[in-house]
Amino acid sequence: MSSTSNFREAIRTARSQALVGPNVIANALPYVGGGLVLTAAGVYGGLGVIRSYPGLFFPTFIAAVIAELILFFIAQNVAEKGNNKVALPLLATYSLLSGYTLSGLVYVALGTKGVGIQGIAFAALGCGVTFIAARQIGSNLSEEDGMALTKTISIGIVALLVVILGQFLFALFGVYTPTWLEIAISGIGVFLFAGCAVVDFYILPRTYRNDQYLPAALSMYLTYINLFVFILRLLIAINGRD
Repeated sequence: MSSTSNFREAIRTARSQALVGPNVIANALPYVGGGLVLTAAGVYGGLGVIRSYPGLFFPTFIAAVIAELILFFIAQNVAEKGNNKVALPLLATYSLLSGYTLSGLVYVALGTKGVGIQGIAFAALGCGVTFIAARQIGSNLSEEDGMALTKTISIGIVALLVVILGQFLFALFGVYTPTWLEIAISGIGVFLFAGCAVVDFYILPRTYRNDQYLPAALSMYLTYINLFVFILRLLIAINGRD
């Protein structure tokens, strides 16, 4: 989904225009797939660090999070300007870092009874099913319904980000979210990012031209990575941790 920094601008653009890039999603899909493959490679590398050098993981995780945030805004800005030759390696690096920072959650999932590798596969399958359904629904939304859904989802995402930030700050002081609340937050996250997948198919062709496939790919990549994360969090919360 479009990042919160430019989401309102995308809404304004979509409201005032018909399709400006009818093929932009088709052009973006190979790059979305490539980004997800690189993310999987980053997860594999992160799991290797956790298992072989556990004391090294946390400081490198923090460094990766900071680098990932900085790189996101740089890559997004370069991609928006259409400089694909520079944006592509930046986005590839961003995907690898995303995988590394995701490896901690995957490690917890692998060690959680009732989740494990089958839970990770289920989360990935859920993303695939969502893509198929979202493509059918989002591509056929009317202007009125599309704008209403876009506004609703954008408000929900902002609220979710505030909650996640609160969770993180409380965790720093040793206060952790109770299981029932974690289930609720994760379930809402799954619902919202499934909605984001629908919104992508409505708003991206109205926001980006066919040759602006990299910013569109970044938007879709973020949607499915976050959907995967919240499905996995939900499975972990439901099954508990050993």
